[in-house]
Amino acid sequence: MIRAAIIGMGSWGQHLVRCAEGAKHLRFTAGATRSPDKARDFIGQRGLRLIESYEAALADPDIDAVVLATPHTQHTGQIVAAAAAGKHVFTEKPLGVSAAEAERAAKACAEAGVTLAVGYNWRFQPALRHIQKLIADGTLGRVLHIEGNFCGPSAYRFPREHWRQDRNEGPAGGMTGRGVHVVDAMLSLAGPIESVTAQSYRLVQDFGMDDTTSMLFRFRGGATGYLGTFIATAETWRMQIFGSNGWAEVGDVEHLPTWELRLCLIDRNDIGRKQRPEVIRFEPTSTEREELDHFAAAAMERRSLALPGGDAVHNVAVLEAILRSIDSGAREEVR
Repeated sequence: MIRAAIIGMGSWGQHLVRCAEGAKHLRFTAGATRSPDKARDFIGQRGLRLIESYEAALADPDIDAVVLATPHTQHTGQIVAAAAAGKHVFTEKPLGVSAAEAERAAKACAEAGVTLAVGYNWRFQPALRHIQKLIADGTLGRVLHIEGNFCGPSAYRFPREHWRQDRNEGPAGGMTGRGVHVVDAMLSLAGPIESVTAQSYRLVQDFGMDDTTSMLFRFRGGATGYLGTFIATAETWRMQIFGSNGWAEVGDVEHLPTWELRLCLIDRNDIGRKQRPEVIRFEPTSTEREELDHFAAAAMERRSLALPGGDAVHNVAVLEAILRSIDSGAREEVR
């Protein structure tokens, strides 16, 4: 059993602690937060030991791993410090706000021999894993295009002074809080992204992050893609994968419950007949519990997950290309 400390106990940090109850390989035993008074009731209810600082958590011999639910710009420094202390690290996405910083964090963990994982919980959705199989076995044919959106009222949810309204913490509007999930899912289905064309604007409020951001992608394998993140609208998300034999689609209002999958294939014997999609349902699962258990099992084996040059680093490189394209108004290569 991996004994973990939750670092940052805002709404998402508390959510992770709740989701880990019943996990096979991980147990939260302690926590650190910048606002202990706000989290004191939660700490008491969950039987956590309050630790005075992140540094104290890293020095604690009774803690095997840290789980970071902290602002984006803090991730790299916290990961590097954890690696130096010999602690395994699960960090909420993104891995960093620059590809160089993300690579530095991944290298630090690899060199220290500790496990690093990034909280892309969509990868643990049974529907996404099923789509991967449909691609691998040729059912969908060649992947031609992927499109998606991940939207909601985030711009209205936080006051002006909140860190989530800081444009440095949330470059490209909804990309860092929402869009990186869709990018990660796209990477798992179509491989690395070669180039990006993007536009981003703040249309609704006179403060905070951009609320209207959209992108076109070109994948190294030849497929194309589209992604929109609009954070001053009602909640919705969707991803649709088009192959040469048909399409698969997921999407709804809530993104954390177990997804349904809609699958529509061409009838090669009757090309002109319009097919109705098949709806495929899966056994309910907690993707957050699955990802934390997966991390803990790897940590017990000292097995690597997020690697230098891997998808989590590439995802940040895609974000950097998006930012360059927003500034230049041109197509930008992913470096």
